[in-house]
Amino acid sequence: MREVDRLTTERYATPSLLLMETAANASARAIISRFSNDTSNLRTLILCGRGNNGGDGAALARILSLKGAPVEVILFGRVEDTSGDARTNFEIARQLDSATPGTGSAARLTFTECTDEATWGAFQSARKDYDVIVDALFGTGLTRPLEGIYAKVVGHLAQIRDGRRGHFERRPLVVSLDLPSGLNADTAELIGYAVQADLTVTFTAPKPANILPPASYANGELIVADIGSPVALVDDAASQLFLTEEGDARAWLEQTRYRPGSYKNTHGHALVIAGSRQMSGAAVLCGNAAMRSGAGLVTIATPASALPAVAARVMPEVMTAELAETTQAEQPCTTDADERTLGETAIEQALHLAARADAVAIGPGLTSAEAVRRLVHAIVARRTAPVVIDADGLNALAPWPADLRGTNAAPLILTPHPGEMRRLTGADAGQDSLANRGRAARDFAVAHQLILVLKGARTLIAAPDGRVAVNPTGNAGTGTAGAGDTLTGIITGFIAQSRGAFGDAADVYAATVAAVYVAGLASDLAAHELGMRAMVASDISRQLGAAVRALDPAGERPS
Repeated sequence: MREVDRLTTERYATPSLLLMETAANASARAIISRFSNDTSNLRTLILCGRGNNGGDGAALARILSLKGAPVEVILFGRVEDTSGDARTNFEIARQLDSATPGTGSAARLTFTECTDEATWGAFQSARKDYDVIVDALFGTGLTRPLEGIYAKVVGHLAQIRDGRRGHFERRPLVVSLDLPSGLNADTAELIGYAVQADLTVTFTAPKPANILPPASYANGELIVADIGSPVALVDDAASQLFLTEEGDARAWLEQTRYRPGSYKNTHGHALVIAGSRQMSGAAVLCGNAAMRSGAGLVTIATPASALPAVAARVMPEVMTAELAETTQAEQPCTTDADERTLGETAIEQALHLAARADAVAIGPGLTSAEAVRRLVHAIVARRTAPVVIDADGLNALAPWPADLRGTNAAPLILTPHPGEMRRLTGADAGQDSLANRGRAARDFAVAHQLILVLKGARTLIAAPDGRVAVNPTGNAGTGTAGAGDTLTGIITGFIAQSRGAFGDAADVYAATVAAVYVAGLASDLAAHELGMRAMVASDISRQLGAAVRALDPAGERPS
């Protein structure tokens, strides 16, 4: 971001002071909108560090005061110790403070230099009420924990926010500029105490700490404000970390719309190899989700002993196929005549079905039997279409074979949760191999030339070329049985639709990114209707239509 700011000034003759002014105006609009655009009595406290983040805060103070809000600014240091654009704005704020009421000045701003903890303690003891407290202490340059007076300030804000300062009439809105002070902009991990904001206004583009948990939990609501840097500079930046936006999912939906003359084959055939006698529900959830996602045809291939339970509960539009089993009684050295396993015949049956599919999902509910390992290995090694691997399919391939790689013609899409990811990498239980989730996902995807969907808070989608998309949709209600099976079905359905529409030219990564976004949006709609506690995995599938209509209403209306 510093490079983008520098190039904006050098190449496009945009003064850096103007960028700071635009950032302050964007922040003012975000704050004022929370109070019905009424600034007449918007009591505001702005806490400024000595750097550019503090300079943003000082510019914001001037803007709000000129709009009639009573504003107090505390600079932690002296104006003479600041420099550049920040100093310019601090000097302006100090001048506005010296304006005498009644001389025609509309300014309502007080400016205080706080140089020691005693001054801060005296301010705290005054026990004033505010509608807004703005955190403009530290921006993107912080790399070490806050200490001293800054740690005390963060503690003070925490007491206010948590209601432990009982003298306040009401809890103020806490707003951070660019990112909450105390976070390292470049990492998802917490480096120490940080401001817990209700609202964060970040500039030009989000930073990793704005997006990736646990650091992102400190941001509250996030607004990304355009402050005038050309889009070309952002697009040309070296970062390979992206935030999936509504427009990304909408673009995929528009490309794969149901059009006059299209039919089931042009919407793709999804094959789901899943289920067992003990876990038939996983196959049902996965198959139903693939069908609801828009695939033209869906087939569930499941072991013979699971077929009656699957057929009885699956949507009538979903086809079923039997995978042959042998009983242990038919094999030597066995004592349990009722124990069944998938044999070589099942592998050939599955491969025959896969040869006719546009996308294959394998794994949900298959169990961890040795026969399942053989089946999964055969399907993945001999695939002719994209294969989505989840649950027991992942366990069957853990740790991941070094010689097994995805290809452009037949991509591999893995959907592990953190525990499965550790098993895939062969990490010991005590190793924190996912301390940097983005790097772990990228490294694995690049090393094995596949697409990796690393589930969790803010699911990550890593591509073989090193791109990583962060998905912003979804909620804690998806931490329930069957949600992973449902996501696998939606991803498989979206890939099948892309392949049905575009054949070998389909962008499987774009389809996967869109699927994760839409699935998360459907879960958000389910949570709004039922609450996170009561929602179940099948509710996500039921909300898929509403999610798609919300993103592409024109494409869902009959012509």
